[in-house]
Amino acid sequence: MARFDEVKDLILSLEGDFDKFYSKGNQAAGTRVRKGMQDLKTLAQDIRAEVQNKKNEGEK
Repeated sequence: MARFDEVKDLILSLEGDFDKFYSKGNQAAGTRVRKGMQDLKTLAQDIRAEVQNKKNEGEK
């Protein structure tokens, strides 16, 4: 569950920047949102590979 908590924490950390960008048009917040979304993509790919490896270990 630690990996799930990492995903939640990352998403929650972006909430303020999403609001600033979409509600107030703050361009710097948009840059932070883009970076955070890239970090989320990387984290998701890492978790996906981890799950696949565990699954493959169980099939042996």
